[in-house]
Amino acid sequence: MPSEPPSPPPAATRRAWERRELLSGVSRSKALFLLAATLSFLMSVYLFFGGDHERGIFVGLWVPSILSAGALLLGKEHAHD
Repeated sequence: MPSEPPSPPPAATRRAWERRELLSGVSRSKALFLLAATLSFLMSVYLFFGGDHERGIFVGLWVPSILSAGALLLGKEHAHD
């Protein structure tokens, strides 16, 4: 008696697994640096288009600084792998 192949999981479950697999490669510390950079970018856009151009540009300069700090501080994680 041949066994039936397992039925595919529902779409919602499949999407949850895909997200989990995607996020498993991102550590919590990396996620925090990405969140900080994203918030900085959004705040700079808000300030710039809200009329405060100089502050918008200033806050926008934080984005590469945050990402560089993250690369510098977290780059050692992969040096031992």
